[in-house]
Amino acid sequence: MSLFVMKFGGSSVGDTERMQRVAKRIAEKKEEGHQCVVVVSAMGDTTDDLIDTAKRLSDKLPAREMDMLMTTGEQISISLLSIAIQAIGHEAVSFTGWQAGFETEASHGSARITQIRPDRVLKALDAGKIVIVAGFQGMSEDGEITTLGRGGSDTTAVALAAAIKADACEIYTDVDGIYSTDPRIVKCARKLLSISYDEMLELAHLGAAVLHPRAVEYAKHNSVRLVVRSSFNYNEGTVVEEESSMEQGVVVSGIAYDKNVARISILGVSDVPGVLAGVFGALAAERVDVDIIVQSGAQDGKADFSFTVNGSEAERALKVIESNRDTVPYRELTSESDLVKVSIVGAGMVSHPGVAAEMFRVISDQGVSIKMVSTSEIKVSCVIEGEKVKDIIASLHTAYNLDTQEQAFVGGPQDRR
Repeated sequence: MSLFVMKFGGSSVGDTERMQRVAKRIAEKKEEGHQCVVVVSAMGDTTDDLIDTAKRLSDKLPAREMDMLMTTGEQISISLLSIAIQAIGHEAVSFTGWQAGFETEASHGSARITQIRPDRVLKALDAGKIVIVAGFQGMSEDGEITTLGRGGSDTTAVALAAAIKADACEIYTDVDGIYSTDPRIVKCARKLLSISYDEMLELAHLGAAVLHPRAVEYAKHNSVRLVVRSSFNYNEGTVVEEESSMEQGVVVSGIAYDKNVARISILGVSDVPGVLAGVFGALAAERVDVDIIVQSGAQDGKADFSFTVNGSEAERALKVIESNRDTVPYRELTSESDLVKVSIVGAGMVSHPGVAAEMFRVISDQGVSIKMVSTSEIKVSCVIEGEKVKDIIASLHTAYNLDTQEQAFVGGPQDRR
């Protein structure tokens, strides 16, 4: 007997028909002799609908009340799924995040898990039941309901798998594995049989939406075996593990993109120690995530530097910098939105010179200028204007010999939660 954690996103349980299909899938796993813990997101667009309802009531949305509101979506899913499983003859019990033992920081909207006490989960498994757990939520030490932020259900599943020492954590979504790029853009994208934690972590950070970075970090830290599979078919998925057995000769394993990037430039800053620490320390204090940072050479004691943030964070980042102008004086502050970050990732890049040059050539051939570049041992990222991003991704995919003859499978609407 093996112990599996199975996570189903909102698109997989978006209506009663899909809910029944998921219930059947779980029942089949149970009938094979395995123990099953299931983590579920809110159905379809439930969370968006709840947020829209709140916005119709007020322009100011209190973080605590929004957590109270948004966690109801997952509670609806777990109870309905438990009912569906019981209707086909299996014992099941549903738990909210806090009933399942998830304790978090005392912050709302993006709390981090501090510990998990899975006693009730293990007791229900010992009783032979299928356990259904609400993703995306927990409770702080002082009894406040919290949410885990974007990708929270993935993180719930992986963290729970680590806590109960599951044999594997299976993430069911609308695609049947991890592809070399978004199969909605490149129909001949290559499905990967396996990928390393480090490669997957880079892809997730760079915009690939199949897994959230926090979930991959948790899996790597706790050696959780991750498998990404489709909830719409029974195809073999992609295994995320410490060392992947990538096909020989494949230098680039994946191409990711992020279509919501803004560049902020601070011009005419004094070239003295502590300037960057002052700017980025202030941004960090306001929990603004900064990505690529580029500083130009100093001239006449002044320097310019630019950095990127998520497009939704740009206005807040500008306000933070403006409010700290007395501490870090500058000549001019500019911003540019609607940019795209395109990235190539692959462990094989370390020993193959010319990989970055090929990327620059492909982008240049499309008549697109590169605004910023960032590199590591296993990735190269370029910030560009977004008009030709689909053509660039398709051309990069061909240039790095990733095209296949098979048609990629996409079974439903993209599920980013």
